[in-house]
Amino acid sequence: MKLSIFLSLSISIGFIGIILYFTIDATTIEFLSTAKINYWYFFAAILVSFLFWILWGLRLQILSNAIDPNVHITLWESTKIVLANLFLANITPSMAGGEPVRIYLLSKDGLNVGGATAAVLGERILDALFLLICVPFAFFIFGRYLTSGYLQAGLCVAVVVFILVLIIFIYAIKKPEKTKRVLLKITKKFRRILKKDTPQKIMKRISKEIDNFHETMIFFMTKGKKTFLLAGVVTILFWVTGWLIPILLLLSLGLEPFILASTAAQVLLVIIAMMPTTPGSTGVSEGGVAALYGVFIGSSLLGVFVLLFRFVTYHLGLIVGAIFQYRIFKSITTFTFDKISEEKTLEQSE
Repeated sequence: MKLSIFLSLSISIGFIGIILYFTIDATTIEFLSTAKINYWYFFAAILVSFLFWILWGLRLQILSNAIDPNVHITLWESTKIVLANLFLANITPSMAGGEPVRIYLLSKDGLNVGGATAAVLGERILDALFLLICVPFAFFIFGRYLTSGYLQAGLCVAVVVFILVLIIFIYAIKKPEKTKRVLLKITKKFRRILKKDTPQKIMKRISKEIDNFHETMIFFMTKGKKTFLLAGVVTILFWVTGWLIPILLLLSLGLEPFILASTAAQVLLVIIAMMPTTPGSTGVSEGGVAALYGVFIGSSLLGVFVLLFRFVTYHLGLIVGAIFQYRIFKSITTFTFDKISEEKTLEQSE
């Protein structure tokens, strides 16, 4: 965990430093000293970032409360869960570290683990479906800016991997028995590497939670369609809100907002950032922002924009996430699956 924190911050700050080194020139200094920078737009971008997290919490609340009518999670509680998940999400590839936090905290609020998993992965399905719809439009709008063959190839690879993962995920929902067999095999092999036996109760627990997850996802596709549709509407608002942030930052620098081009760039950037590469997709995201926005922002201000954008969308979330994770877990480095197992054992014994 500490290594991930160090790597993510070092890579992010390092890449921003490199971009600033190659883009800051006399024009940059002159602009920053003479231009009327609108700080209100910058603060608006920060407020929009908080609204982005609240909408994330609202979506999680809608999905979670639909799973079990006996469980009622408030908007504040679901938003706290989202904020606590930001820390681990921002130091793991594809934000994958945030999922266990959300699943664990939802299970603490009364959902079974399978139901909590379905709510969290339901978010990923909604994100994937919406982004898949947006990708063709993003390529169409941004196509005239894509002159680099390397950038085009990289984006195509990212989209293909994204679609393949979605197909595998849908297959896992349709074929729960095969999913069980695969996961149980992985569990056994992992335990063999650790030279430990796999207790029968762990095998039963995995099987039971896969059934819970499958039943919940089937519920969303049948009886819970209205809930899933409502969560889909919130998903659209959620992403559109996030895509306002770079537009506001461009306005804060007194630049043209490039509303359509910026939105298209954000869609492509999300696909790139979801690739399982570095912790928090650091380096990849900074480079992606520089490559995508560099085609319509002058190089003199590109580094400044990358710095502001990553502060609002990444470093701010890391800080807020660390605060909320500390408040909930009393430590920013002790959240592990061993901790979950220990607490579940204590609960069962009580």
